[in-house]
Amino acid sequence: MKNRDTKKPLLKKEKNKRYTPVAVKYVVSSICAALWTGFSIWVSLPWLYETAHIISFPLALFAITGIAYIPGYINFFMVVSLLWDRQPPLKNNNPSMDITVLIAARNEEKTIGNTIKYLKEQDYSGNIRVLVIDNGSADRTAVTARLAGQEYGMDVEVLREDNPGKFNALNRGLNETNTELVITLDADTILHKSAVRYLAARYVSSPENVCAVAGSVLVRNSRKNLLTRMQEWDYFLGIASIKRLQGLYQGTLVAQGAFSLYKREALLAAGGWPDAIGEDILLTWGMLNRGARVYFEPLSVAFTEVPESLGALSRQRSRWARGMIEALRKYKPWKQPMLYTRYLTGVNLLMPYLDICYTFFWLPGLVLAFFGIYWIVGLMTLLVLPLILICFWSLYLYQKRVFRALNLRVRKNYSGFIMYVLIYQMIMSPASVAGYIQELFGTKRRWK
Repeated sequence: MKNRDTKKPLLKKEKNKRYTPVAVKYVVSSICAALWTGFSIWVSLPWLYETAHIISFPLALFAITGIAYIPGYINFFMVVSLLWDRQPPLKNNNPSMDITVLIAARNEEKTIGNTIKYLKEQDYSGNIRVLVIDNGSADRTAVTARLAGQEYGMDVEVLREDNPGKFNALNRGLNETNTELVITLDADTILHKSAVRYLAARYVSSPENVCAVAGSVLVRNSRKNLLTRMQEWDYFLGIASIKRLQGLYQGTLVAQGAFSLYKREALLAAGGWPDAIGEDILLTWGMLNRGARVYFEPLSVAFTEVPESLGALSRQRSRWARGMIEALRKYKPWKQPMLYTRYLTGVNLLMPYLDICYTFFWLPGLVLAFFGIYWIVGLMTLLVLPLILICFWSLYLYQKRVFRALNLRVRKNYSGFIMYVLIYQMIMSPASVAGYIQELFGTKRRWK
């Protein structure tokens, strides 16, 4: 790959650009989003009144606000904010601090060796110690990890943790860690050659109160079927862009366990990973609640396996929804110490409402539209498509720059993109609603 030995960031720093304070970005983005929402309400009044004649005005306002007004505000706020997004330059592009990588693994015999191989190929100049925590595997995960360490000349140690739960495995590894920096990595996730270096570089280039840096997780098995091709765009455009937005406002809400860097002292102060279905969400929100910051580094890229069946994907997104509710219960957004974190976590308070509106109003309205009944879905809703496409195009251009900087190529996945735009949310919202219901009634947790 090109530029591998340079000490300058691969993304070119834009010259002659005046720095815009985060507060200004926040205020301007909020005003622009509010103006857009006001315009949307004015344009949609005939739609609102027509629907009100059928289902009553309060119910019509409830539904249309949830499927149009609030999503429009959030999307417009995100686009305006990201147009101003400029990652601060790295002060040290080649740090050499020792790092411990924790890999919680359960029955990962087929993937753990390859994960360790990609760790060996990192261009990071510091020592990387690997702790594989075998979480009660019934296969040869532990043996395969030890053999991979020997084959690739890696400092690999395998620990055994029989108490089920990823949080137990990670906490077992944390107890055996003595380096300042700790990285968590899923056993089915492989890293770009510079992934560890960019995570560490972002950390050492950040303010003192930054306690974690989330990496950019993309899809590894996108060629498997149409479902994984859709998820490729979700990770590439949706999730990465949300993390960029949160990182811009200094409060990335999830330093995901699949690939993130943490300050060991911050992990110990938080008591390690909590006993929760969304252990990484609660851990991150707890850090933010203590006034710490969590950043995101788009150049630190990892590729993970995503669900290949509809059932597995629905269960995953239900878990994520439950994890968000767990975090909202424990850490109230209005009690967050920083303004931007209050705003970002506060948006999550609206997510159950938006998913319920989409599931119980938009989807039935779409079915009715096929029969010529345009109570909810009609010509007016089609006006949203150009905004969505403009939004995706701007996000795509940025992600393409990141890939070019890393000498990666964006795959031409047209069918996946079309289905991602048209039907992906039809899977996500009902799955999330199922997760909210499961958490409400306290049903048994399912990690897989």
